[in-house]
Amino acid sequence: MADLTTWLEATGAVAGAGGVGYAKYRAPRMYWSLVGLPATWGRFTFSYRSTMDVCGLTVQPSGLRAFMTRNVARREVQPVAPKIRRMRGTMTGLRVTLRLPAGLEPADVIASTERLRHAWGVHAVRVKVTKPGFVELRMTGYDVLRRVRMPRKAQPHDLIVPVALRDDGTAFERDYRQVPMALTLGANNSGKSTYQRNLIKGLAQLPVALVGMDCKRGVEQSAYAPRLSALATNPDDAASLADVLVAEMEDRFDLLQLHGASDIWELPGDLRPAPIVVLVDEIAELFLISRKEDEDRRTRIVTALIRLAQMARAVGIYLEICGQRFGSDLGKGATMLRAQLTGRVVHRVNDKETAEMGLKDVAPTAVPSACVIPADRPGTAVATDASGGWCRIRTPEISREEVAATCRDFAHLVPDLPFLAPFRPGVSGPTSDGPSLIKPAPAVD
Repeated sequence: MADLTTWLEATGAVAGAGGVGYAKYRAPRMYWSLVGLPATWGRFTFSYRSTMDVCGLTVQPSGLRAFMTRNVARREVQPVAPKIRRMRGTMTGLRVTLRLPAGLEPADVIASTERLRHAWGVHAVRVKVTKPGFVELRMTGYDVLRRVRMPRKAQPHDLIVPVALRDDGTAFERDYRQVPMALTLGANNSGKSTYQRNLIKGLAQLPVALVGMDCKRGVEQSAYAPRLSALATNPDDAASLADVLVAEMEDRFDLLQLHGASDIWELPGDLRPAPIVVLVDEIAELFLISRKEDEDRRTRIVTALIRLAQMARAVGIYLEICGQRFGSDLGKGATMLRAQLTGRVVHRVNDKETAEMGLKDVAPTAVPSACVIPADRPGTAVATDASGGWCRIRTPEISREEVAATCRDFAHLVPDLPFLAPFRPGVSGPTSDGPSLIKPAPAVD
């Protein structure tokens, strides 16, 4: 009987251990909530002061404090560590708010994140400055980018679209009010299309006009035709469409001047024109030419895009540009346009120079991280934010058909913009001569 009891206990222990291991791999959130969080909380609590000390994140106390400690409290004077103001667990990690003592700055804590990660046995530690003198340690208990699950509360609203998951478990949002112009770079099969699909799916649910420029004959964006206000599928149509957008920008500036406003968000709702998001699928197709006769067309496109990037934010026209590379090798005007694109998302690239094109001028410390993105993790990228920092993100998998279905469901949100009517893509389907994507473009003087 004793042998049977021992055998049952051993079997139960093995089954329990196997269940925990299975949960750690297949259900990491459940494992973290039940096992990882309590263990990390205890490890952090008991080793906090010693960890801060060995990581050099303590300062010597003031003379008055040292005097009171020695002569009143009769205790040995200890270095002062950041004071814990708040601790809370999340589904993906642990967040701790610290009050920094005088003499310690956020950069000191940021420089020690790798040592803190190993000391507390977590997957990653990020530091966010919440206000002067306070930082938040965002500890991630496991690799949240291995299997992307967007937070349930991450829904499109206003001009904010959640498109990816950060490596700290929060949603990476594309906020057009904060970052009006953006550039997305990456090699083939790196996840650029997935990123753009998530972006279009979110934008389709908002009352904005979507303008597509897909000079690869519309092979990607033509599926979203029911929700697009305009679509150009070749460089000639793109040049005409760019000219029309510049003309609309100037008309909107006249409207702002008439009402004494500095941007469209100061106008009353009944006078405010619909925001426009311009989605350029492959920027190189607009820059590169094969014949000298196309030089004038290229100049028109580049000049129009630069003008839009420089001034169109105030009138509610935003650029979202994608490409494999975006440097001076594309020709005159490329670097000038790139300098106006504040938001940067860089997926896996084939060389360091491409990563530097996207990140060196806004977040130089992010370049090495962009160069080591593995090929077996499509959708992983390095993204900058409005505060000048950067993070690793990964977009959830989404099919072209799913985005197309969303565009059909929200086709009623297409705003009435007569100036874009000649470029409105046909949504009745292909004809006998092939797919009819756009109507003839108007002549441009």
